[in-house]
Amino acid sequence: MVRTVLVLGGTTEARRLAEALAPVAELRVVTSLAGRVSRPHLPPGEVRIGGFDGVPGLLTWLRDEHVAAVVDATHPFAARITASAATATAELGLPFLVLRRPGWRAVDGDDWRWVDSVAEAAELLPSVGTRALLTVGRQELAPFVHISDVWLLARSIEQPNVPVRAMLARGPFTVESELDLLRAHDIDVLVTKDSGGDDAKLVAARRLGIPVVIVRRPLSPAVTVVSTVDQAANWVIYGHATVA
Repeated sequence: MVRTVLVLGGTTEARRLAEALAPVAELRVVTSLAGRVSRPHLPPGEVRIGGFDGVPGLLTWLRDEHVAAVVDATHPFAARITASAATATAELGLPFLVLRRPGWRAVDGDDWRWVDSVAEAAELLPSVGTRALLTVGRQELAPFVHISDVWLLARSIEQPNVPVRAMLARGPFTVESELDLLRAHDIDVLVTKDSGGDDAKLVAARRLGIPVVIVRRPLSPAVTVVSTVDQAANWVIYGHATVA
């Protein structure tokens, strides 16, 4: 019997999970993308683009598609869909797994300032530096646009919808390219979110002695979490992803 697995995607890990599951004949893998990027890197298998309109819409879709299990491999800051998926799968009694890369941990040489929100990062920024690189996502830039005493450069995949100096680029980036960017624009402070994983910009900031303002991850529901694609693939193939 073919089992349908929903992967809530939008990350490199989600794409790699779909690649790992694609050869398994008894699995139908559907990756759901939010649709916020116009030209996303599509994973193998079926792809669904667009939101679910909250828990009710997700419940309907899971029932209609006879989904056997759900893997949330969204961005660590996609708190709304994670909460919706946890609620919907609990209501239906479906196995639910979160694939999330570990958060960052400072090492010797790092100068990090932790905050709880993008708004708090914007409030702190003028006291930390005068030329900032913002990598918080194009939809999170509004709190920064009225800062008059800090030169701002926002890096995003697509053009922001607020008036801010923008650099359009898609990662992954190398340490060397990040060093070149920071030096070219005389950046003296970096603002980012704790997206986790190996991140070249943090290494570059460390080497140049640049402070980093980091937004903490939102709290997640009490669910099962793994940190690697292999763990998630094994959970789907050999674990609980079976039709009741």
